[in-house]
Amino acid sequence: MKRATGVKKGRKAIRQKKTISLSASAEEPKRRYILLKNVLKLGLYKPLKKPVTLRLDADVIAWFKKSGRGYQTRINRALRKTMEDEIKASGE
Repeated sequence: MKRATGVKKGRKAIRQKKTISLSASAEEPKRRYILLKNVLKLGLYKPLKKPVTLRLDADVIAWFKKSGRGYQTRINRALRKTMEDEIKASGE
């Protein structure tokens, strides 16, 4: 019995025809940032979470924990707000 391989060859041929341009203009990253900035304003951006080890003062942790569950989320929000405020202040 013969296997139908024409479809796979066709897909493979299509993949091989695609080329990736490694040269990017200087404007490209700036445009991406502006789009990300607009998405942040709309509240639609959900960044990937990355586990890190962070040493914070005990009183800071206690203050965030006293409000109950979700203290890490509150810390992240506080850091994000500070970051966004500094970006606005610097005019980026």
